[in-house]
Amino acid sequence: MNQHSTLFFKNKNSLNALTSMDDTRIIEAYMAGDIDVEGDLLKTFELRGTFKDFHPLQYLWCFIHPLIFGQVASDRKWISEHYDLDQDFYLAFLDTRHRCYSQGVFEYDNECLEDAITRKLDYALQATLLQPGMHVLDIGGGWGAFVEYAGQRGIQVTSLTLSKESEIFINDIIKRENLPCKVIRQHLFEHVPDKSYDAIVNLGVTEHLTDYGLTIKKYQSLVKPGGRIYLDASASRAKFGFHSFIYRYIYPGNYSPVCMHEYLKKLSLTDLQLVEVINDRHNYYLTTKGWAENLDRNRELIVSRWGEFLYRKFQVYLWGCVDVFQKDIMQAYRWVLEARK
Repeated sequence: MNQHSTLFFKNKNSLNALTSMDDTRIIEAYMAGDIDVEGDLLKTFELRGTFKDFHPLQYLWCFIHPLIFGQVASDRKWISEHYDLDQDFYLAFLDTRHRCYSQGVFEYDNECLEDAITRKLDYALQATLLQPGMHVLDIGGGWGAFVEYAGQRGIQVTSLTLSKESEIFINDIIKRENLPCKVIRQHLFEHVPDKSYDAIVNLGVTEHLTDYGLTIKKYQSLVKPGGRIYLDASASRAKFGFHSFIYRYIYPGNYSPVCMHEYLKKLSLTDLQLVEVINDRHNYYLTTKGWAENLDRNRELIVSRWGEFLYRKFQVYLWGCVDVFQKDIMQAYRWVLEARK
């Protein structure tokens, strides 16, 4: 990309947004087309900290809603708002081989995104000691990355999703490839199987499961003695540390990057053992950079099918992710747990 950027304030609305010193209003003006950027959008994030982000009602509602309607019902509503967009939109920026919506594991910086995702999926299988014929729970099926990869290797996968679009997409993969798998539209906390699983895999869903104690206890109830749990997620040093733009436009609800020290504190109160933790910040930086570049590469298609607003919204989101991972404002991890035998 270019090494500079120029901002154009096109009308009174854009100037009002600028003078408010409210960065959410400035982002909204950009998404509406009142502000244009010529050059490298990533360079504009150097202004991070110049403007304010103070929207207390935005944060307050995230916590009031589950108290009124319950966490499961709230998650069902919020997950649908993000994931029930046209599936082709996400395929326009995710890796083309696996369609995985969490970080890859890169051997070198210029490696293609597809190979990095394949390496991550290999790692998840190895870490959970899965073999053909075993039965694994996939939490948050997304666009079938793990279902397809494990199912092709003779592993039985039960995949949970709250998204109707995801359920349809995964079912099509299962039927087309005759995989020993099934997908259920159900929340993790509602899931009560007939028997325990050999392993559990959670690719990038811990951010949605912010009650760590309750979630870890649920894992204990679902996995066999000696069974392993693989997880990966974005992280931050403080819980609920996202910008209000994320809560308003990308992930509504009490979504949070993982606060690892709080997570491990809750883990210490259970019989699950921590096997391994790997710092994936640089991997997530490279992954989101790949997604952002794919999005920009497919700009014409995205705008023609879903409009300029959606394109700009995800452009801010994805390049913003590149910025926070690059600057260590956010972190990321892979970790593996094991149930005592």
